Amino acid sequence: MRICLSWRRGTAFATLQDTPTARSLLDALPFTSAAQTWGCEVYFEAPVHASLEPEARQVVDPGTVCFWVEGSALAIPYGPTPVSRGSECRLVSRVNVLGCLEGDAQALATVRPGEPITVTAA
Repeated sequence: MRICLSWRRGTAFATLQDTPTARSLLDALPFTSAAQTWGCEVYFEAPVHASLEPEARQVVDPGTVCFWVEGSALAIPYGPTPVSRGSECRLVSRVNVLGCLEGDAQALATVRPGEPITVTAA
């Protein structure tokens, strides 16, 4: 299962795992949302509602595609956030891990707050 994220300055592809939240996300495609940033993390609302899955965690690798349950949002860190310890990618709370970006997650550094980001099937 693959998705494509596109914004004014770039495009990224991600491979998703077969999880309940990932299946819900695929069912909601396509959608466009306003991107937000928080340190080296891009996040944006998604038309998905989910509960925390057993494998939910707070610290992930750069480029991990996450679903932030409390905010009904996709969250993709590419480096440290304001709550990180050192260089880790720590999100504000535990998240469902959906998959991983293909290629260099630093491409997300070109996303600007408030700009549209579109998610489609790839």
